[in-house]
Amino acid sequence: QVSVVESGGGLVQPGGSLRLSCAASGIIFGISVMGWYRQSPGKERELVARMYNSGNTNYAESVKGRFLISRDNAKNTVYLQMNSLKPEDSAVYYCYFDVTTAGWTRRDYWGQGTQVTVSS
Repeated sequence: QVSVVESGGGLVQPGGSLRLSCAASGIIFGISVMGWYRQSPGKERELVARMYNSGNTNYAESVKGRFLISRDNAKNTVYLQMNSLKPEDSAVYYCYFDVTTAGWTRRDYWGQGTQVTVSS
């Protein structure tokens, strides 16, 4: 009913920038929250940033001032602009949408994950 497709990962040098994109499509009556998590080998998945329908945002302390979450409501798309990247930002990044879909069912839908590697 709902599919989610991510794009934009890759290899970047320390100090560089990347922009991740994530689009949801299908039967979508509303999106309450959209955001990004990341997971490195041997670590738990952690919240990077999220944006509520109101426009309010939360960021992990480690990315504040460097990452920016934004959205395009018309396209059901969320973006993550990542600046001043550090090696410790290397991880698989997953987007998600808290969607109200067919039957007025509300659940999370996740992207497939995209690898971000920060290395010289």
